[in-house]
Amino acid sequence: MNIFLREMKANLTSLFFWSLGMLFMIIGGMAKFATYVNSGQSITDLISQIPATLRAVLGFGDFDLTKASGFYGMLYLYLLLMTTIHAAMLGSNIIAKEERDKTTEFLMVKPMSRSRILTAKLAAGLANIALLNLVTMALSISIVGQYSTGEAITGDILILMAGMFILQVVFLFLGAGISAVSRDPKISASIATTVLLGAYLISVAVDMSSSLNALRYLTPFKYFEAAPLMATGGFDVISVMLSLGIIIVSGFATYYFYNRRDLCV
Repeated sequence: MNIFLREMKANLTSLFFWSLGMLFMIIGGMAKFATYVNSGQSITDLISQIPATLRAVLGFGDFDLTKASGFYGMLYLYLLLMTTIHAAMLGSNIIAKEERDKTTEFLMVKPMSRSRILTAKLAAGLANIALLNLVTMALSISIVGQYSTGEAITGDILILMAGMFILQVVFLFLGAGISAVSRDPKISASIATTVLLGAYLISVAVDMSSSLNALRYLTPFKYFEAAPLMATGGFDVISVMLSLGIIIVSGFATYYFYNRRDLCV
């Protein structure tokens, strides 16, 4: 069977459940928005009573939470966490699962180079994260649109989904690179998710203290934040370049170490 199709088939069930998770997250988030709006109590007043530190951790930012777009901007951080965790785990398993499941010999007997095998796997990974992104976009436009009361939200969601996809690619390649470098296939996914959560915690720390603002370039979660994307409708050039740099370096490391890896089982 074609390696690309084999990978797509292997990840089909996982993709379904991740998509289901996105559905529940968006429905649950916007249902809370409706509850706040219908309660007659100002959401802004409720949020202002929360300590600034906790607001930073929860990702409230400076959104206008009386609008569906503003509430979705807050919800976007959680959607971003889900999709990037999916991407990091998917990237790390591209290589690790063959050694973990003892199926390396199945691949190595094929008349294909390691680079070609890895390219097919990465292509399947990219297809999977693109599909999850498209599902999230379609669900967001459909569900948030029901609460927007005439507010134009499609443009905001499209730019957010574009930023999300770039970060998905970043963590897909980071996960693959970590897996290629790691000697233990059983822990590569754990390392990848630890790196991701570390990056997220740095972004939270930056939000909590302006003195740490210089650290924003160390975490991809600060590259495509909802508030500036929705305000400007475009990407910051430096953030895009940094993301491309991470992808290129991670991709090079993935091919370099995979081609020199001892895959004997």
